[in-house]
Amino acid sequence: MSTTGQVIKCKAALAWEPGKPLAIEDVEVDPPKVHEVRIKIVATGVCHTDWEYLYGQGMKVRPFPLVLGHEAAGVVESVGPEVTKFSPGDKVIPLFLPQCGECERCLSPKTNHCRKNWANMQVGVLADGTSRISCKGQQVYQFLGISSFCQYTVVPDTSLAKIRCDAPLDKVCLLGCGVSTGYGAAVNTGKVKKQSSCAVFGLGAVGLAAVMGCQVAGAKRIIGVDINPDKFEKAAVFGATECVNPKDHKKPIQEVLAEMTDGGVDYALECVGDPAIMTAAFESTKDAWGSCVIAGWTETGMMNVVVEKILMGRTLSGTYFGGWKSVEDVPKLVDDYMNKKLKLDEFITHNLPLDQINVAFGLLKSGNR
Repeated sequence: MSTTGQVIKCKAALAWEPGKPLAIEDVEVDPPKVHEVRIKIVATGVCHTDWEYLYGQGMKVRPFPLVLGHEAAGVVESVGPEVTKFSPGDKVIPLFLPQCGECERCLSPKTNHCRKNWANMQVGVLADGTSRISCKGQQVYQFLGISSFCQYTVVPDTSLAKIRCDAPLDKVCLLGCGVSTGYGAAVNTGKVKKQSSCAVFGLGAVGLAAVMGCQVAGAKRIIGVDINPDKFEKAAVFGATECVNPKDHKKPIQEVLAEMTDGGVDYALECVGDPAIMTAAFESTKDAWGSCVIAGWTETGMMNVVVEKILMGRTLSGTYFGGWKSVEDVPKLVDDYMNKKLKLDEFITHNLPLDQINVAFGLLKSGNR
């Protein structure tokens, strides 16, 4: 492309400081360096983690200014030296979880937790300790090493999945975070079994994807739990057999679910990121074999667990990106969507231009999504 090797000037939704709305700014995106790829972002989702970092309390401190966004899809604009697996024009999904394919963790079937460039990407820079985005002469940090709220961005070649050329980018972008996380929490981490009972706490994108995963796994009873009853109809579309609003009951929700299921569910999936809800989810599972998977994200919260409830045979586990090996599994999830084995269109409630990003955040927080 004509921009290869040149600085690209484009628009980005920039967070100058915590707690303030994003500002649409002109930014400069440098060419990719060794083992890096510059991509044109075509579509990006708005994830609760983005909102939480800007306005919430559950995230570790990261430097500002930065460009948020980590759930996206785009097209390769140019590649840096020593990049062999990508070419200009490739359709891709950037990944906040890398997969180098060479480290001990990548070679193990037990985990997807590759740590290639991990420490740097967590604080918003790439392998050399710098960002590729700047504004008004100032370095702008890349949230989780991605920054998809920018029209162009640069990511490591180990944090990028090449996908089929006929995939609609405005749909498959959702596989960059929320849908993959919730779906994988059920089918990978939880390993939900046929004819089982499940409770999914939180019916946002992650929770709805967990519901879908439970249905695909063959669960007989799938109970959606949320304080917003407006989400119940959509939950049924993804496979929920019934839904419960904790506000409709005087008893704690874990006791309500235990009564509904003769002692508790086989599987509980927490998709909110609230430690109190994590505890409720864990306590809603049946003793002897109940399993709880934590998929909701918080970096600073502490969960309360009564040890006896573990001693009685329950298991508690966490999941990151749904347990998927990112580079190799995301293209397979795209194939599943294209082959109508996986829903994505049904997750989308609004389509907005970049300059309406603060409106999107408002819709996200209000639950109208």
